[in-house]
Amino acid sequence: MTPEAGLARPADGEGASDKAPIDPDIDLHAQSPRGETRTQRWTLLIAIAIGGVLGSEARYGLSLALPHPAGAMPWATLLTNVSGCALIGVLMVTITELTSAHRLVRPFLGVGVLGGYTTFSTYILDIHQLLEADRPGLALTYLAVTPISALAAVWVGATTVRLLASQ
Repeated sequence: MTPEAGLARPADGEGASDKAPIDPDIDLHAQSPRGETRTQRWTLLIAIAIGGVLGSEARYGLSLALPHPAGAMPWATLLTNVSGCALIGVLMVTITELTSAHRLVRPFLGVGVLGGYTTFSTYILDIHQLLEADRPGLALTYLAVTPISALAAVWVGATTVRLLASQ
């Protein structure tokens, strides 16, 4: 968060707990969010698209490295979603609390790379395929384990970065 945009983050204990950080991509002093130039919008979309391609390719590579037969646990999808969520925790703490990142870092890495890498739509498809393979117990287990693990991974990633930064 940049102080010059009037978005200085209060230190812990100074009212920081009652407000979430403000989106650093929006200039609150502009007449409207449409105050961005066309060039800025295109650079944002290009950054997201390039990041999405990179993240999707990484996910595809992991699915090739860890294939699973029908009716088996989809380890590649689980690993992708959990590791992606851990990286989202690391990224968000790093760019909102520790650094003043370029305006395209979060869209490129967060929306593009990690958005393309994680695949919760495939998670739903995997559950459907497990049910079709007559594996309701495994489908239910996978249904519960994935979001719990993903949320825990975000917390672990964020907490680890905070701990490392405080030393």
